[in-house]
Amino acid sequence: MYTIGIDTSHQFLLLVLMDENRIIDYKQNQCPKLQSEYIIVELDNLLKRNNISLIEVKNIVVTIGPGSYTGVRIGLTVAKVLGSIVGKTVYTLSTLQLYAGIKNALVLMDARADRCYVGRYNNGVALSEDSVLTNDEIKELLCDDVALIGDLHLFGKESYYPEIAKNFFLLKDKWKKVSNIDILTPVYLKSSQEYLRK
Repeated sequence: MYTIGIDTSHQFLLLVLMDENRIIDYKQNQCPKLQSEYIIVELDNLLKRNNISLIEVKNIVVTIGPGSYTGVRIGLTVAKVLGSIVGKTVYTLSTLQLYAGIKNALVLMDARADRCYVGRYNNGVALSEDSVLTNDEIKELLCDDVALIGDLHLFGKESYYPEIAKNFFLLKDKWKKVSNIDILTPVYLKSSQEYLRK
């Protein structure tokens, strides 16, 4: 039984091919705002490279946000098509949860307008709800007690994106099964008007 993990919610196009025991292969490209142009081709390439047909794939796990307004929708649209038309079982993960993996971590993702999406996780469990904070508010949270992950350049540090692909597998027990694919929507944390702010 095979599973495909999909994340397009930030600057990466990430596709992960897994079975019950391991990650078989993955493709991670840094292509902000271009994920829609490559996702179908790269998904096809990933399957062909491993001699696996789409019919053999049973599950799709996709990040549901927060993240780029358009990016989140790209991955979710592909997952919904595979779920509703092709009949795959769909699961979701928070984008920030995926980035944290099983680390004791504070995940920061640029939300523009001097703000970030913030997720605080330990061993895959949320210690607080994902939120949007100003960069000044976030500076008060930065400390050496937790792993800092994400867009750290906003705070004078080197940005750090660990091996996100492996986190899909490590967080298997955190996947949330989608019971009704038709009402599956992204988690934005901001209004549509706020996404227009630079």
